[in-house]
Amino acid sequence: MNERDLAIFPNDELGDKLWQLLLQGVDINLPVEVEFSMLFPLKEKALAFGALLLENNQKLSFSTFEQHESHTFEITAYPEMPLTYQNIAGYQALLMSHADGYDGIYDGWFSVYG
Repeated sequence: MNERDLAIFPNDELGDKLWQLLLQGVDINLPVEVEFSMLFPLKEKALAFGALLLENNQKLSFSTFEQHESHTFEITAYPEMPLTYQNIAGYQALLMSHADGYDGIYDGWFSVYG
């Protein structure tokens, strides 16, 4: 694929990252474990959000996060999915919508490919 289809790889940060992965030869249609990080101001709020994810059978981890001034607790979810724009953006939106009630903020995603 030499020409970028903006319907599949929109002209934004996520679309750019996925396009670069495709150019590097990554098969973005194969499921891989993706790490989605959310930050919280209080340990109790992070753990409550984590409990919500666990109730929905999500694999996750909890840790402190000293790189942020006010949100120093991190919950990372590890769903397995193809690296498509719809999957990444959809899961991000789902996390963000549920994190609002816990004062959570989205801190990005990562896969074995970057």
